[in-house]
Amino acid sequence: MINLLTFIWPALVFLLGTCIGSFLNVCICRLPQNMSIVKPGSACPKCGHRLKWWENIPILSFLFLKGKCRSCGTRISLRYPTVELLSGLLALALWYRFGFGPEIFIYFYFSACLIIVTFVDLSHRIIPDAVSLSGIAIGFLSSFLLPGLSWWDSLLGILMGGGILFLVAWGYYILAHREGMGGGDIKLLAMIGAFLGWQAIPLVILLSAAVGSVAGLALMSVQKGDRHMAISYGPFLAGAALITLFWGRELTAWYLVFISRG
Repeated sequence: MINLLTFIWPALVFLLGTCIGSFLNVCICRLPQNMSIVKPGSACPKCGHRLKWWENIPILSFLFLKGKCRSCGTRISLRYPTVELLSGLLALALWYRFGFGPEIFIYFYFSACLIIVTFVDLSHRIIPDAVSLSGIAIGFLSSFLLPGLSWWDSLLGILMGGGILFLVAWGYYILAHREGMGGGDIKLLAMIGAFLGWQAIPLVILLSAAVGSVAGLALMSVQKGDRHMAISYGPFLAGAALITLFWGRELTAWYLVFISRG
């Protein structure tokens, strides 16, 4: 019985995560268009075919339909199963890390917001206020339930996260006379600070800047040195936030040891 439960619980957590991932796909598709995420039901964006229940099973329906709409044959974006799989894996990782406590529910909501932000920003280069602003409020309220985060740490995280990127964006505008960072990134880092606290902000900025710089240089080489090319920064902040959520303390401890030895 113990061995059976050991298998069943992770499977159920993963399955629930993929189902929520299916809803996240709706948010990613509709939020940039200011559409309701509740009505109407899921449909093919090309022909409007309303999906049957068996056409809406996370991951499996994509495989059954061979990646095409049953009605018009239009190819279904790989984003749909990718988001569902990513959501399921994150739910599983959070369960292994935190178990069935308030952390898993709060941090899964946080992770879901980061998934939405990532894919919307990649497609439209915007970060919906509906995600970031509500996330700031929920993150702050969650600090009263999270054992490792005080409301003061969360509040400072909001102010520090939003304030640092605001100063960076303002300074860049003064020096370059052009916008280099949108307000969406500022609100996103404020949301990250609300959930992770002010202590996480330096690591999130460091990781996102490092990976973003490498990706920017790679894209510049492909675009033949266009240094004014616009790059979505939201996905780098989101990825850095997830890394900090799972391994922030270990990375900070390693960095402090590295600095002390240097």
